[in-house]
Amino acid sequence: MTEVTVRAMTPEEFDSWQDELAAGYAQEHVAAGNWTAEEALDRARRESAAFLPQGIATPGMLFLLGALADGSPVGRLWIGLNHPRGVAGCAFLYDIEVAAEHRGRGLGRALLAAGERAAREHGAEALELNVFGANETARRLYETSGYRVVTQQMRKDLPA
Repeated sequence: MTEVTVRAMTPEEFDSWQDELAAGYAQEHVAAGNWTAEEALDRARRESAAFLPQGIATPGMLFLLGALADGSPVGRLWIGLNHPRGVAGCAFLYDIEVAAEHRGRGLGRALLAAGERAAREHGAEALELNVFGANETARRLYETSGYRVVTQQMRKDLPA
């Protein structure tokens, strides 16, 4: 597996990532049928702002940029050191993304492993995440990286 290292995002990298994060999160919710396309981007931005009231300086959050040995960036991670539902010793992976030009080369697995090391270095004993059901690629990555389902949300559409 290719080695990926992580470092803290700069404020400029954080600001750029916030725009991309909101757009991607909005798309996932629209695809899942949770939000309409018209409301999605505003809702995504509001949710992010609620989680990050102090932006990059929000306590208990890691905003990491992943890079190869030559320093070229390959992706980003957002890890909360305090679980949103208060699970003791468990950090939470809010976001992981490999840049489009680096996908399909095993770098997602390497970036995930680097994020796990960073969480462990900050005292986490476990790392939890949510994944949209339609995101088969991400689900396979997590399953083959040792993650297991601990809760599951299901939906059935009820036609009129």
